[in-house]
Formats: sequence, C-alpha cells, structure tokens
Amino acid sequence: MMHRNSGWLSVMGVAAGLGVVAWAHVATGGSLRTFVQAEALVVVFGGTFAALVVSFSSGALRAAAMAVIDLVRRRPEPIEGLVPAFMGYARKARQRGLMVIEDDAARAGDAFLARALTLLASGMSVEVVREALDLEARVCAEREEERAQVFEAAAGYAPTLGIVGAVLGLMRVMEHFSASAVGPGIAAAFVATLYGVGLANLLFLPLATRLRARARLDALRRELVIDGVLALHDGASPGVVEERLAGYLRKRGGAFAEAA
Repeated sequence: MMHRNSGWLSVMGVAAGLGVVAWAHVATGGSLRTFVQAEALVVVFGGTFAALVVSFSSGALRAAAMAVIDLVRRRPEPIEGLVPAFMGYARKARQRGLMVIEDDAARAGDAFLARALTLLASGMSVEVVREALDLEARVCAEREEERAQVFEAAAGYAPTLGIVGAVLGLMRVMEHFSASAVGPGIAAAFVATLYGVGLANLLFLPLATRLRARARLDALRRELVIDGVLALHDGASPGVVEERLAGYLRKRGGAFAEAA
C-alpha cells in the first residue's frame, strides 16, 4: 500500500510546500494576489522550457514527462516475486530443459525479464547472455538518468530566469518611477524570483530525486534478473537459486525500501 500511494504522497508534498509558502506570505500581511504575475510566469516557465529545448532532444523531454506521469500512476515492479518465479523456472529447467523457459518469456510482463528468458532459451553461451543483458541494463540506466537530468537542469535554469524576470520588473519600475509605485512595483518584480526558486526546490529537484530513486529500484530488479538467468544457465537447483538471489531482497528491504 505504501508504494501504491507514494506517487500521490509526492503530489501532496508539493501542494503542502506551496501551501506553507502561501500561508507565510498571508500571515505576514501579504496578499495572495501578489503571486499572480502573468509576466513572471511567462519569463520563468517559458524561459525554462526554452532552455530545456535547447539542452535536450524532444525525445528526452517527452520521456521525462512520461516518467513523471509514470511515477504517479504506476506502482513499481516488486522484486519480491522474482525469487519464487526463478525457483519455478529452475524446477522446470531441471525437469524438461531450458527450452521450456521460452514459454514463460512470452508470458512475462516485464520486458527485461522476457528478453533475459528468451536469451536463456536460445542456447547461447553464458558469456554472450551476460554481455547482452549487461549492455541492455546499462542502456536502460543511462536512459533513466537522462530523465532525471532534465529536471535537474530545469532546477538550475528556473532560479536564473527568476532573476531575469526580477530585473525586467525593476527596469519597468525605474522607467515609470513614482514614489507611490515603487513599493508595489518592486514587490511584483521579485515574484519572478520566487517562482524560479520555488519551482527549483519544490518541484524540479524533488522530481529528479524521485526519478533516480525509482531508477535505482529498477536497476536492482535488472541485476536480480541477470543473476537469476545466469544461475539457470548453470543448471542450479531451486534451493541454490533462492540462496543466490536472497541477498537482493535484503538489499531491497534496506537502502531501497522507499525507492518508489
């Protein structure tokens, strides 16, 4: 249940952070209408998006956006069920050979697991199977890291664009200088800075951290699959398979317990 609700807890955390900032502003005598500055929104959001378009490919940006949606909607694939699954594969392989594993590959819901089982049933050498799976695992890890880097880069651009918006606001105040307009004008100018810093620290950096945590959990799952397939290739018994893979569950229960 914790993992199922963790995405929505993240959304609630962002909302709570915004609520705290708004409450502090109102509690010190400010008005929420001060935060509504269309020019600041355009400069910070538009400028940050433009910088990301220059920095990353359109495919990387789409993948990053989909990864955020996936954080909220998809429960992370549990690795606890993989150990008994591999014990079952080992039992089948010892009774009827590795070729029967190909049927299980077609039913596997995990693309990496299906690929690993297909390679196992193909009869290739253990070195070829290991190299192919290690390469695919590295590619997946690099792809996941790039998604986190998108939001990390956004966290760097947003505060800078916020300063740009503040400078533009101050320039407008000085161009139309009057004693009565200086205070409200300066206050409005600094809203852009607040947008930039707030976005970086309440949204972009937490998203990058969250994506990396999910990526570490997925990487651990891929490592387990690789070791499980190699154990099957070695003709290990179900008991030996369980012993070889048990350490992943202990690791999952420790450093990776809250990864998703």
